[in-house]
Amino acid sequence: MTRVKRGVTKHRRHKKVLAQTKGFRGVRHSLYKRAHEALIHAMDYAYRHRRERKGDFRRLWIIRIGAAARSLGLTYNQFIHGLKSAGVEIDRKMLADMAVRDPQAFKELVDVAKGQVGVA
Repeated sequence: MTRVKRGVTKHRRHKKVLAQTKGFRGVRHSLYKRAHEALIHAMDYAYRHRRERKGDFRRLWIIRIGAAARSLGLTYNQFIHGLKSAGVEIDRKMLADMAVRDPQAFKELVDVAKGQVGVA
């Protein structure tokens, strides 16, 4: 089998890793071995947190909906239950956006939920 010299390939791979770690602190952006370790961890965290972000936003929407519903006399639980009973199918993202940008429409939904739950 013939001999393979890896100079160009290795240099290109190292340059690619060092380019990806631009902005990292200390030797984590300048020494290949440390940069490669840092990059593996960074990519792992990025992958994991892309999935975590979905839950973070859902929690934020629930907090916003709950605060807006409480200001109109319903708990979050009663509000969601009332909407489900009324057959209103709006996701939490839209409800949270409505609570912030269109309080009048949100108030109408709260009134619909109150009618279903039986809260005066």
